[in-house]
Amino acid sequence: MKAVVLAGGYATRLWPITKQRPKMFLPIGETTVIDRIFADLEADERVDTVYVSTNERFADDFRDHLAESDFEKPQLSVEDTSEEDEKFGVVGALAQLVEREEVDDDLVVIAGDNLISFDVGDFVNFFEEKGSSCLAAYDVGTKERAKAYGLVELDGDRVVDFQEKPDDPNSTLVSIACYAFTEETLPLLETYLEDGNNPDEPGWFLQWLQSRNPVYAYTFEEAWFDIGTPESYLDAVGWYLGGESRVADSATLENTTIGENVHVMDGAELADANLENAIIFPNATVRGGDVRDSIIDEGTHIENMDLAGALIGAHTQITNESDE
Repeated sequence: MKAVVLAGGYATRLWPITKQRPKMFLPIGETTVIDRIFADLEADERVDTVYVSTNERFADDFRDHLAESDFEKPQLSVEDTSEEDEKFGVVGALAQLVEREEVDDDLVVIAGDNLISFDVGDFVNFFEEKGSSCLAAYDVGTKERAKAYGLVELDGDRVVDFQEKPDDPNSTLVSIACYAFTEETLPLLETYLEDGNNPDEPGWFLQWLQSRNPVYAYTFEEAWFDIGTPESYLDAVGWYLGGESRVADSATLENTTIGENVHVMDGAELADANLENAIIFPNATVRGGDVRDSIIDEGTHIENMDLAGALIGAHTQITNESDE
């Protein structure tokens, strides 16, 4: 069995913190979003190769990351794109990877920005039991949230209908960009594209596929985060911390109050500040003020500012002189 971790997005909704780094490298506790997925795949003996599908802009970042890691299975597979408007779409990129890497095994596909609470091995068990293509599905709880995703309708655990980002959702059970395709299914990616179908969202391919071959849904109830916005990243870190906070040993705190869901990383300096639901990257400095629901990137210097819902890029300096 092979696996693909999709890491080709440009994460424009998370700029500026993802303008120079892939969002898959955003820290979650002591690891990263994508390393959590790598660890599951590394531990599963059924998976012998993990293709990391990324774009030309971030290819060197991934090469360096993989070279420095202890993982043995991941290997880079680079799309021929370097800008958002050059993207092939997820289905198009996946079809190209299958052809480029000559994949002829069963294939697990996971979006590299997925923070999932289940073990990927459990999903693979489900796939092997069914002997047919599968997806993972999660109940997002509200129809308003469901509008942003591909919705699945089930008969038991078999998918009988699929809606891609509907204006009027008929359920709240969504597909989470975690799939398993049988070897026999892979040539259908090219058939689907040659017929002029949508190359972007995988949901359109799953809708097309389930009308031809059985597709089953592995459902779970714990937690899932699609890390594509500052809010979802903060929520993911908050879930991981469970209301606690994490402050690196090398960080410096002086007259500072740390509330819930705060992650302060190496070398950060905080003085006369109050933090709540915030992420402070390495070597950032915050002096004075309140920081809540905010992300402050590495090397940034903030003084005498009250921040709420802020996203501050790396090596930025912001000082409120009137408070000095």
